[in-house]
Amino acid sequence: MSETMNDVTFNKIAIVGAGAIGGWMGVHLARAGSQVSVLARGDTLQTLRQQGLQLHHGGEVHTVPVTASNDAAALGVQDLVVISVKAPALVAVAQQVGPLIGPHTVVLTAMNGVPWWFLQGFGGPMAGHSLRSVDPAGAIARALPAAHIIGCVVHASCSVDAPGVIRHHFGDGLIVGEPSGQVTPRVQALHALLQQAGFKATLSPQIQKDIWYKLWGNMTINPISAFTGATTDRILDDDLVRGFVSDMMLEAKAIGAAIGIPIDQQPEDRHAVTRKLGAFRTSMLQDVQSGKPVELDALVSAVRELGQLTGVATPFIDALLGLSRLHARGLGLYPAQ
Repeated sequence: MSETMNDVTFNKIAIVGAGAIGGWMGVHLARAGSQVSVLARGDTLQTLRQQGLQLHHGGEVHTVPVTASNDAAALGVQDLVVISVKAPALVAVAQQVGPLIGPHTVVLTAMNGVPWWFLQGFGGPMAGHSLRSVDPAGAIARALPAAHIIGCVVHASCSVDAPGVIRHHFGDGLIVGEPSGQVTPRVQALHALLQQAGFKATLSPQIQKDIWYKLWGNMTINPISAFTGATTDRILDDDLVRGFVSDMMLEAKAIGAAIGIPIDQQPEDRHAVTRKLGAFRTSMLQDVQSGKPVELDALVSAVRELGQLTGVATPFIDALLGLSRLHARGLGLYPAQ
């Protein structure tokens, strides 16, 4: 008898990276009745053990008890592992989470940018290719096999007030999908779980397309904000900078078309969406201001690599990457050459 979504349960859930997005998801999942554990360290670990995980939203405060540890083996095998860390931390994190993953564990990647599994079961002639820019030695793919992965695109804005204390600003959208594009019982069950937990969850027939469309906007605005200190409204108000952004988006649009992700919109259409955010500080700008490593490889280097693989020239994206990494290296937030 074939498996159905009713045969798949997600009772035990581990959050790896209880920052803004991971913490937000963890609170909602715990309030919906799941047994939530958190792999954490330092001040966050101590806070979670003593006070639980806390979420502030619209004047309401929700605090949930969680099992927290810095040792994955102490948490044991989970039904669902939500990985929501910054891309530069993923190589190290991937080596730590093995004890959480059993034969049937689903690993949900709720992260920015192009993931290491992007071309698994997708990409036409590029299908199956490994992206060296995000997984140089293949360590992530070995630790987190593609068979366990379900992709997730987050459309929400959250921040960390203090370790273990999350503030939700706006948005509650989660798009999930199998890398292969198949509608499996496990992705159906996960979609149902997220809806029950209060998220506006959407089941995608091709999650790579949703990843690419989100990336189409933030691969340019994020790095520019990081090395200029400008909010999104100021970036788009400058005609020359907006033109530079549009040129990069056209390059990315051509790459997308080459791997099976056509985008019907023009850059100005996306700019109109970004303008609705007002004077928004991007996540990469916040990282720079907090002295944290920046996600340049997942947002920009991977797009450049896909351009090289597909034969699409990327002079404007190359310029952005060069400027961004020069700035980040000067601050010690990106690896030296």
